[in-house]
Amino acid sequence: MTDLSKNTIHTVQIEGYTSEGQGVAHIGGRVVFVKGALRGETCRVKILKCGKNVCYAKVEQILSPSPARRTPACPVFGKCGGCDLMHLDYEEELAFKLQRVKDALQRIGGLDVPVSGIVGSEITERYRNKAIYNVGEINGSAVTGFYRARSHDIVETDACLIQADVSDRAAAALRRWMNRHRIPAYDETTGKGLVRHLFCRYVFGTGRALITVVVTDRRLPHLNDLIDELLAECPETTGIVLNVNTTRGNTVLAGEFHTVWGDGQVEDTLCSLRFSLSPRSFYQINSLQAERLYEKAVEYAALTGSETVLDLYCGTGTISLVMAKGAACVIGAEIVEEAVEDARKNAVANGITNAEFICADASEAAAQLKESGIRPDVVVVDPPRKGLAPDVIDTIGHIAPDRVVYVSCDPATLARDLKLFHERGYKAQEATAFDMFPRCTHVETVAWMSRVEK
Repeated sequence: MTDLSKNTIHTVQIEGYTSEGQGVAHIGGRVVFVKGALRGETCRVKILKCGKNVCYAKVEQILSPSPARRTPACPVFGKCGGCDLMHLDYEEELAFKLQRVKDALQRIGGLDVPVSGIVGSEITERYRNKAIYNVGEINGSAVTGFYRARSHDIVETDACLIQADVSDRAAAALRRWMNRHRIPAYDETTGKGLVRHLFCRYVFGTGRALITVVVTDRRLPHLNDLIDELLAECPETTGIVLNVNTTRGNTVLAGEFHTVWGDGQVEDTLCSLRFSLSPRSFYQINSLQAERLYEKAVEYAALTGSETVLDLYCGTGTISLVMAKGAACVIGAEIVEEAVEDARKNAVANGITNAEFICADASEAAAQLKESGIRPDVVVVDPPRKGLAPDVIDTIGHIAPDRVVYVSCDPATLARDLKLFHERGYKAQEATAFDMFPRCTHVETVAWMSRVEK
C-alpha cells in the first residue's frame, strides 16, 4: 500500500479540478487534491494531510507544466484570499467553470440538463464595480487589503487588479489620512479602534463613485480633512458616506448610514435603464456581464407581453424592471426594506408603471399572491449562495407558474434545487453559465424550467 503519511513526496498526474479550482490526482486509489496544480500537469507533490476520503497536497515541483499555466500578475496572489485562478489562462478558466456547472447538475442534481455553454467576460481585470477593503495596522501604520484565505489576517495590498482603479485610490487616501492624524484601525479581538472597512462602489455606466467609510463612532475626528483627501484623490466621487457599525461580528455594513458629502446614492445604467444605488443595494459585481445574464433570463422567460411575472429576491429591482419591458405585469419581492424603496424609485425614474414591489421574504410573497388569487405565469428567482429554502420551492410549486427562471451564484445549490423542482413537476430545460467573476472560482448560471404533468 502506498504511504500517504504527512510530508511524503509523490509524483502525480493532474486529471481535473475540484469545485474550488484545486488539481485532482489519484495515488494508490486515493483521491488527492493539489492546490495550484493544473489539469494535464505532472507534479511532485508533498502530502499535507489525509482524511478518510481524500488527501491534500501542495506542489513541490512541476515536472511537466500545462500550456495554460501563467505567471500571476499580482504580487500577493496565493497569499490574499481574493483571487484563485491567476495562474491559468482565461480559456482554461472558462473550461474549468463550465465543467463545474455540468458536474454539479449531473452529480448533485442527478439531472441531464443541457448546458449551452459559458459566456466569458470581455474584461478580466479592473472589472468589479464594488470593492471592500479591510483596514488594519502593521507596525503602527494603517494598511488596507483583503483577508488571507480562511482567516481574518489582512494581506496588505496597494493595488488589486480586479477592482476599479478608483477603489485603490480611495484606499490610499484613507491610509494617508489615518497615518497623518494617528487614527486607529478597528481591532476585532479587542473591539477597540475606529476605522473598520472602506467600501467603494464604482459604476462603469456613468463613471461615478460612491465611497463609504465604515467606522465604530460617528464622531470622526478630522472628518473634513478626510473628505478633502478622498475628493482630491478620487474626483469622480459623487458622495461620501459614514457607516457606523458597532457590531462585534464580521458583517461589513450594519447600523446607521450618514451622508457627509454629496449624494448618498450613485446612478448606473444597465440594459438601457437607470438605477440608483445606495451602499447596501444588491447589484451584480460585473456590470457588462450582468447585462448579458439578464438578457438570457429574459430569453428564458419567453415573454410575449401578456404574462404576469413574480421576481423573488428582486433586490433593487434590476431583473424586475428589465422583465417589465416584455411583460404585462411584474411583481418584485425582497425582504430588505431599503432595497424595496430603491426598487420603487428606480421604477419611477425609468417611467415603468407595470412593476410593483413588496417587502416580504420569498415564501411569504408567493403565498400572498396565491391568497389574493394572482397566479404568475413566470417566476424568477435570484437567491443568495445558499439557494432556495424547501418551503419556497413548495410554495412556487403550489402557485404553479408555467415557467421558472433560476439565476444562481452557486452550481451546487442550483443542482440541489433543480432536483427538488423536478420532484414537484418541473423539468429543467436548459442552462447557460456566465463568468461574472474572472480570476475567482465563482460562476453564475441561468436555468429555466417548465411545468410538466407528473
